[in-house]
Amino acid sequence: MSAMKLSASAIAVIAASATVAMARDNVQVAGSSTVLPYATIVAEAFGENFDFPTPVVEGGGSGAGRKKLCEGVGENTIDIANSSSRIKQSDIDLCKQNGVEEIMEVRIGYDGIVFASDIAGPDFALTPADVYNALGANVAKDGALVANAAKNWADVNAALPAQAILAFIPGTKHGTREVFDVKLLEEGCKATGAYDLFMAASTGADEDAKKKESVEKCLELRTDGASVDIDGDYTETLARIAANKTAVGVFGLSFYQNNTDKLKVATIDGVVPSVESISKGEYPVSRPLYFYVKKAHLGVIPGLQEYIDFFVSDDMAGPDGPLAAYGLVSDPELAATQAAVAAGTPMGPLE
Repeated sequence: MSAMKLSASAIAVIAASATVAMARDNVQVAGSSTVLPYATIVAEAFGENFDFPTPVVEGGGSGAGRKKLCEGVGENTIDIANSSSRIKQSDIDLCKQNGVEEIMEVRIGYDGIVFASDIAGPDFALTPADVYNALGANVAKDGALVANAAKNWADVNAALPAQAILAFIPGTKHGTREVFDVKLLEEGCKATGAYDLFMAASTGADEDAKKKESVEKCLELRTDGASVDIDGDYTETLARIAANKTAVGVFGLSFYQNNTDKLKVATIDGVVPSVESISKGEYPVSRPLYFYVKKAHLGVIPGLQEYIDFFVSDDMAGPDGPLAAYGLVSDPELAATQAAVAAGTPMGPLE
């Protein structure tokens, strides 16, 4: 289906406003706070170099952005959702319920999530097991599950600083939280043996149900103040650390790299997070970054196709572009993404 052909549901909604292009002549974007600075760079460059208004780019979190994308079709709905985690089937189902039949998935590159603390504080060399044993609600001890009573990082691992455990982590609406859950909490839970104990204690009806229940248990965090959800963006986390010098926080790599005068980064499994260590696949806590396009708006909202083409161009998302200079790890399969975007290829079923 070409970019100019619309689904019946899209036509029905857009036909309700024959002046859709006149009512809104700029691209509208919302979503991930991690993708926000990259999208802002692209939007500003787009406004300067094309005969279209500068796109309006807002944050709000990956989940919130995808939800807004799926509110329906028409000029009163956004065109693009930025996301630091992959779209979920529940999002796709909501989109279809509201007449959003086709979505384009565009991977812009890669980022890492990092633990960082005050620049003047001690060094942290963490593993997923350390993170889980510090923040998990229930941990393995002497072959049994017990409520987490660790007070200091040194209680978790004698090689860590003897300072109180206080971690500021992304709230559940952030795409960063999903990566934190899967690549730190879940991995750490399995590494410590807690997952096996959850499996043994599970009352699930079958093996799959037991696994699901056990993973959910792995993701439960202590509620005594040692782990604090941050619903705002990374600037709020940075402010919390400025006010709590012994705390650690979770950030995107690019945000950390732009605040190295204030923050000291932790290693994970002995690897220093960097563009190089992520591009080589060495750093264990990296993730792809995406944006999702409402295909029915292509050819209707002025500049939308041009904006997404420009975003994934070598000039912007390539290894020598401004996004890489800001901290984005360029996608080695960028050429394939460019071709899919140019063709208006909608995403297939989730794998």
